[in-house]
Amino acid sequence: MSITVSFPAEVRDWIAQNLTRGVAPQAIVRELVDRKNAIELATAMVNAVSSSFLYGTPLPGATLEIGGAPVTYEPEALRVPDGPTIRLGERQVRVVSRMQRPAAVLLDDFLSANECEQLIALARPRLNHSTVVDPVTGRDVVAGHRSSDGMFFRLGETPLITRLEARIAELTGLSVENGEGLQLLHYEAGAESTPHVDYLIPANPANQESIARSGQRVGTLLMYLNDVQAGGETVFPQLGWSVVPRRGQALYFEYGNRFGLCDPSSLHTSTPLHTGEKWVATKWIRTRRFVPRDQA
Repeated sequence: MSITVSFPAEVRDWIAQNLTRGVAPQAIVRELVDRKNAIELATAMVNAVSSSFLYGTPLPGATLEIGGAPVTYEPEALRVPDGPTIRLGERQVRVVSRMQRPAAVLLDDFLSANECEQLIALARPRLNHSTVVDPVTGRDVVAGHRSSDGMFFRLGETPLITRLEARIAELTGLSVENGEGLQLLHYEAGAESTPHVDYLIPANPANQESIARSGQRVGTLLMYLNDVQAGGETVFPQLGWSVVPRRGQALYFEYGNRFGLCDPSSLHTSTPLHTGEKWVATKWIRTRRFVPRDQA
């Protein structure tokens, strides 16, 4: 049997602030118990806030249900068509492998060699040190966990970008306008990205505003633009699965379901590059039309 209790905003925000600082949930529970809260209440409050971080859901409101069913992510079928090959406009793309959770598909020949070379040539003179969405502030910051250079294309910026965005939309069944601008990343020897999820954690005003403006991220497409000599693999550490970059291949994975939950098993990383360089193009896809902050 469950009961509903008051959940003061100042307590919720205090828990959220400590979680973003890296304090272990068990330590926060102990602190709340030391402040004369019952252990069942303290545990429920911390679990409720932790769930919003884990599954990308809004922070709890003014009340909290204790004893209800635990929040879990229910995976759904990948939007990508079935079969060993997929026709995407003028290209016949071969399916290398599929994964159920996170729902993912690895594709051969998603890009031609010429398309890969064109993307690199367009991106190279516009590279800057990569930024990511800071989980505490929600702002774009230079990433300590991603030692790469990058840049963004605007939607439909060139005929090539327009063609690729149409191909991505056909693959995913989601509109071109749901996609953020294509990001190009360049890694040199030693560069990496540490484990992270791509969906937005709504624990700060900036991320909350971004989700309200454009919806949550629900899918990521990684396109590998060159063969990598050693290292630079895309790894899903909770699954023990890795993808070795090969020119023209694409890895698409989804992490949002119809209930508004995101899949924490989509945690992924890029291992350190040992030699040479690595070029990858990334497309993040939202639940609805993406509106950049400066156009809102």
